[in-house]
Amino acid sequence: MVTTEVFDNLKELQEILVQKYELEGKKNDAPKQLGNQEDLLDKTKKEFIEQKANYDSTQEKVVQLKTQLEETVKTREEGEKGVANSTTHREYEALEKQISEAKTLEEQLRKDLQKEEKELAELNERLKNTEELIRFQESELNASRDSLNNELNSYNDKLAKLKKEEDKVTKNINNIYSKEENAELKAQEILFKFQRIIQRNSEGIVSVKNGVCTGCHMILPANFANQVREGEDINFCPYCSRILYYEEVSEDQAEDYLSMGVAGSLAGLDEDFKDEDPDLAEDEDRDSSEYEDEDEDEYSEDSEDADDEDADDEDSEDSDEDDDEEDEE
Repeated sequence: MVTTEVFDNLKELQEILVQKYELEGKKNDAPKQLGNQEDLLDKTKKEFIEQKANYDSTQEKVVQLKTQLEETVKTREEGEKGVANSTTHREYEALEKQISEAKTLEEQLRKDLQKEEKELAELNERLKNTEELIRFQESELNASRDSLNNELNSYNDKLAKLKKEEDKVTKNINNIYSKEENAELKAQEILFKFQRIIQRNSEGIVSVKNGVCTGCHMILPANFANQVREGEDINFCPYCSRILYYEEVSEDQAEDYLSMGVAGSLAGLDEDFKDEDPDLAEDEDRDSSEYEDEDEDEYSEDSEDADDEDADDEDSEDSDEDDDEEDEE
């Protein structure tokens, strides 16, 4: 027979399991923050690689532009020297054209070089900033790893302590059922269901008050509520699957479950719905009064018709008696 001791142990186990599942959730979520930091560091490193590739490409352009500029300057200077030593007009014009083209190219190369050197300097500054950011993120990540390890160790210590308390309570429950047939299987089934319920609802055992499950607030069938009150076995709510135990309420709220039969369970449910919804009860009372008024009107009309028929029958009998008396004369 299920005693108060079983419910007390289940309540104690409930507190332990709630803490246990909460710690396990925190333990599982803790590395996620570390994972976010690792992802951020990887992203920064990828940005650094892209910046470095742009820097190298720009630096190569700068080298090429400098080489082209040196060659162009050399070509211009050679043309200028040649002009002084030119002997013919055609030779002079060719050298002048060479000098003019060299000057134009030189000017364009200097502009391009200035632009690329400026971009190269900006890229170099970005690289320095990114390198500094990577060092900072790596430092933060290492600190987070150390903190996470300490946090996980703390969680593991608490979980180990809770496991001992859980084993102690489950052992008590097994001992309570030890004298019953298939005791171990029955206790394991109850504990398995109980753990599953708490994982979903964080509350696995609730009271029944006034025929209502306080977990889901659903009205229970009267016969089932009566079984919970008797406490001869573990009962699960048919709606939310929580384990139920009976809890006494004040006299003005108490229901006499023992006096309620199978047929009375529906009536009890109807009354409970009325208690919860006054408007519904008022509508039903109004409908009931309307039906009663209609019945009274029909009864009144039927009574009047019956009186009229009785009067016609009496008149007919009097007429028959007068005819008989005339015949005798």
